[in-house]
Amino acid sequence: MSAESASAIPRNQVDLLDYVDWSGVECLNQSSSHPLPNALKQGYREDEGLSLESDADEQLLMYLPFTQVIKLHSIVIIGPEEEGPKTVKLYANKEHIGFSDVNDFTPSDIATLSEDNLKGKPFILKYVKFQNVRSLTIFIEENQSGSDITKVQKIVLYGTTVETTDMKGLKKIESH
Repeated sequence: MSAESASAIPRNQVDLLDYVDWSGVECLNQSSSHPLPNALKQGYREDEGLSLESDADEQLLMYLPFTQVIKLHSIVIIGPEEEGPKTVKLYANKEHIGFSDVNDFTPSDIATLSEDNLKGKPFILKYVKFQNVRSLTIFIEENQSGSDITKVQKIVLYGTTVETTDMKGLKKIESH
């Protein structure tokens, strides 16, 4: 990452990949040979030969639950100039939206990705809309050229965790 794009991420923001609950992750319209982990999982997303690709048309719908509540600051979506995403709608805490009802909900934010964004410049989100995020739905509505296939090489979510009590970790105190 260049110094310019790295400086756009405030110092206290971290890559939230470790907080993704992989057991609940979904991606609609992904190509079976080019699935979501190629763009999202550590190790895979650094391999330029791997990518997430759409299947039937240019749209992709991803659902990412988190293992704890997060505050989302910005998102990096890297893709090729022609087939990279253009319009990306983000929904905080909307579970299991399908293509048929995605337009029934107002997005928490809409990112129109530029060439700089596709090369790694973070898109800074409306931070107040992403304060207590338990899940994130990412809807890639269209790509840069209007072609049938959208390609995403890397997705990075930057933010912080919200300090909460892990209720499962609490132990009952026996009274004597």
